[in-house]
Amino acid sequence: MTPKIAPATLADAAGIAAIYAHHVRHGTASWEIEPPTAEEMAARMAKVLGAGWPWLVACGEAGNGEGALLGYAYAAQYNPRAGYRYACEDSIYLRHDALGQGIGTLLLAALIDACEAWGFRQMIAGIAGSEPASVALHKRAGFAEVARLRSVGRKHGQWLDVLYMQRALGHGAHIQGI
Repeated sequence: MTPKIAPATLADAAGIAAIYAHHVRHGTASWEIEPPTAEEMAARMAKVLGAGWPWLVACGEAGNGEGALLGYAYAAQYNPRAGYRYACEDSIYLRHDALGQGIGTLLLAALIDACEAWGFRQMIAGIAGSEPASVALHKRAGFAEVARLRSVGRKHGQWLDVLYMQRALGHGAHIQGI
């Protein structure tokens, strides 16, 4: 079964928090040390959704029945200053037992479409720990490496890089009438 990609609602906050908690505790994709509560995740979601930016969920079977939350993706303005209003940064997290099934590819494609429709013209991916699967996912979606900050984070006893990748959305830097 192909997962269904849909807009997230605040009712998804607990499931999203559970997915994210696994990555906080066991991985290097997030540099948070303590997972946020469902209430904190709902507040984060409300901020993104309140700005009109996309937050998507992937639901499907994957061993847990119809409608099981398999992953999520969202984008927010890259920097809060007004000059950055056409640039966004994406985040994608999958349930740990749903990796390698193409769900990230579906989520990122839908997120790119939603960001183009919103009016963003550049998407930036800050890939913490230079996670190989995330790098490959973004390369397949047309992102190119633009910068690497070396040893700027520390988690699980190791120094970690942040790899920045970027791709144009819609007309990219060529926006008529602005």
